[in-house]
Amino acid sequence: MNVTLSATLAANEDIARRRHAGQRILNLAFGEAGLPVHPALRERLTEASRDNRYGPVAGAPGLREAAAGYWDRRGLPTDPGLVVCGPGSKPLLYALLLAIGGDIVLPMPSWVSYAAQAGLAGARPIMVPTPPGEGGTPDPEQVRDAVLHARAQGRTVGSVLVTLPDNPTGRLARPETVARLAEVARELDLTVISDEIYRDLVHDLDAAFLSPAGLAPERTVVTTGLSKSLALGGWRIGVARLPAGPLRDRLLAVASEIWSSPAAPVQHAAAYAYTEPPELVERVAASRRLHGVVARAVADRFVRAGAGVAYPQGGFYLYPDLAPLRRFATSAGLASALLDAHGVAVLPGTVFGDAPGDLRVRVATSLLYGEDEEQRLATLDSDRPLELPWVAASLGHLEEALAGLTGRRRFAPWIPAPLISPAQ
Repeated sequence: MNVTLSATLAANEDIARRRHAGQRILNLAFGEAGLPVHPALRERLTEASRDNRYGPVAGAPGLREAAAGYWDRRGLPTDPGLVVCGPGSKPLLYALLLAIGGDIVLPMPSWVSYAAQAGLAGARPIMVPTPPGEGGTPDPEQVRDAVLHARAQGRTVGSVLVTLPDNPTGRLARPETVARLAEVARELDLTVISDEIYRDLVHDLDAAFLSPAGLAPERTVVTTGLSKSLALGGWRIGVARLPAGPLRDRLLAVASEIWSSPAAPVQHAAAYAYTEPPELVERVAASRRLHGVVARAVADRFVRAGAGVAYPQGGFYLYPDLAPLRRFATSAGLASALLDAHGVAVLPGTVFGDAPGDLRVRVATSLLYGEDEEQRLATLDSDRPLELPWVAASLGHLEEALAGLTGRRRFAPWIPAPLISPAQ
């Protein structure tokens, strides 16, 4: 089996090596939330640090009840007995692939680990493009055709995955698209895996969010975690909301052989987080605002450089298309030029499923908030984060890199761009 290091983690390690060698690198490649841990969560973790016991495979009852309440408040009534916790949503997604079985339909483009995990699980991903201007949800009519074609060839197709909102594009599927996909999943007897880890970071106030679990609860699994909304990536905790039926037992059987149970102290802190006390609700709201402001500012700079950009609606990603510039044969060559010649790290679209000649790159904006905790907190608390010296310097570095890449001596004066740029 040919398994390589995840593209995002490999990029982050390469950036660390370059910085250690003294290179000035603007890290727009790694999707970490980029903010400090809230003190209340640190206190809960410290208080629970004596708990060194193995717990239930499904997770501590308090965490499962808290997660059920979290979904209840979002219009998805949830039985705590159908909640399964794991050491991050990423292991949960992999375990779900093993528990569901068969091949899986993925949106194209989509997060780098989905297709890689499918391969590890012995499945073959079926890549289906997303509708224009949307992200994270494969086009329902093309899903139907692709699944019927695969089954006619003797393949077993068990699931379809959506990401709401999306990584890498930062876009959100329209409710009509999600509704039609739910219909297709029911028609074809597919399990829908809805990765909603960025749900609480939708910063486009005009974007309507619809979970497929609200339409097809009998066949939808929802996964989420705290690594994005509360910047707890290193704590490794995730939760899954399952439909009634045998899938829970199959998932627990897999979990029992892989991670046994999530870390007990982290579960205590996560249970507190999922009750959504006022101080954490305020932190998530501040994070959401900051992510939106900075992601849009970065998108503006790509637009002014001549790229086509669908403006991000949630999370801290965008997926600019530099095809109008046509100076490179592949997105990998484009990403290499940005890094080697201009000190800006992005990920090429090929790692998200694009064809090599598609000149799209994934840009993560959440590491622009500062180099230490003091700067990051100041950025989070600022009414004008773009004017802070360290944020302005990073945006200036990006402008210089794009000017050098495109051959433009200077950018046009800044004008707020529409939701979808004319180049899209």
